[in-house]
Amino acid sequence: MSKRTGGYTPLEPPKGDRQNDRQITEVAGRYFNQYVIAIKIVMCLIESEKISAQMIRKSAHGALYDHPSDMEPLVPGDGEGKLANLALVLIRGAERLRGLLHPLTRRLVADLVRSMNSYYSNLIEGHRTRPKDIDAAIRKDFSANPAARSLQIQHLAHMEVQEEMESRLAGMAAAEVCSVDFLRWIHEGFYRRLPREFRRIEEDNGKTYEVNPGELRQGEVSVGRHMAPSSKKLGEFLSRFAEFYGPLVTTRPASLVAAGAAHHRLTWIHPFLDGNGRVARLFTQAWFVKAGVDGEGLWTISRGLARRRSDYQGALANADLKRVNDFDGRGYLSQRFLEEFCEFFLSTAVDQAEFMEELLSLDGMLNRIVGYAERQESAKELPRGTSLVLRETFLRGEIARGEVARIIGASPRTAQKLTAKLLLERLIVSPSPKGVLRLGVPADAAGDYFPNLYPAGAD
Repeated sequence: MSKRTGGYTPLEPPKGDRQNDRQITEVAGRYFNQYVIAIKIVMCLIESEKISAQMIRKSAHGALYDHPSDMEPLVPGDGEGKLANLALVLIRGAERLRGLLHPLTRRLVADLVRSMNSYYSNLIEGHRTRPKDIDAAIRKDFSANPAARSLQIQHLAHMEVQEEMESRLAGMAAAEVCSVDFLRWIHEGFYRRLPREFRRIEEDNGKTYEVNPGELRQGEVSVGRHMAPSSKKLGEFLSRFAEFYGPLVTTRPASLVAAGAAHHRLTWIHPFLDGNGRVARLFTQAWFVKAGVDGEGLWTISRGLARRRSDYQGALANADLKRVNDFDGRGYLSQRFLEEFCEFFLSTAVDQAEFMEELLSLDGMLNRIVGYAERQESAKELPRGTSLVLRETFLRGEIARGEVARIIGASPRTAQKLTAKLLLERLIVSPSPKGVLRLGVPADAAGDYFPNLYPAGAD
């Protein structure tokens, strides 16, 4: 201490002492941070042990899932940003699809894609309908064979409920697509249209059950190794589903990652006695519409899921599994397998959007339509001038009947004969006997216009 007028002041420590103090503070800070981290790890391990004990108890007693927390996590981790990148690619691809075709022609292709969605969604469930039978069913020309007729009715049921759904979505809030009322509406709309034999399911022991349209299941079911949640708790699970996923139905990339997770978790809940796969895929289509990535109806994920059916079912089954170990997230179910499913889901979506973008490119479509017509003209199956008329209807969306003579460079009488023949073959269609002419896609031409739309050998 040094004496000064007015009191005493402490002596300043040597410079070396100040450096030592800083070093001591830094070391203490590091030890404190490590202590905090250690505490957090211990807390995580305690929570992990609680979940593990819960899993052991459920497994030991064969207990059903009975609490919404059993389906955690509800979204996957994405530390590397892989899922977000796939979502961005899908958004950009869907946006490009919007501008490919004339609006009227786009509507025609969207109708075809809706039919294709029905074909592939039913195919995933083991029901194959021939494209020619589909074409006949759309014209209400049903097969005399009962089995083929039932498949035709089922195909139309899926198409019709999707079309109704798309109209309904226009006036719905985005979050409502996750509501139990909407899910039940989809199921009811599909099942009430089905033939009676498709509304019955039979167990291995021969016992049959009637599937009531729109009704949540009242019994317990298993799918492969997965035992679905308790039927008595379905309301709680579906409320949590809507509460969590509803706000995520947006136009942001993260919404598409959540769509993949919601697709799985809905099948995991298994709310209906039967038809859960189709409901989940229609629900996903609704989510894509509200997220703005449906490309005006020009692509469907069902084609990709059906073409990789075993991978799809395997990824669903893996995401059903409980958490593998302490490094597999903090929820009751596996974080890793949910992430893998979402990657499969988004990769499939991107692949299908890109497939349709390439298929619907202007030059490619025009060459295939004109090439088909020219081959038919050369074979004397269609009159000269067919290719010119089809070209104009494709590019312009529609043409007046009076323009046909000018387009083909022939007399009005010849133009009338050509028009009548093309209407008969459904290569062009019209809303009325004297109405405008638009491009048609009969089954005989669909394979030429849209190659690989259906699997090889589908007939």
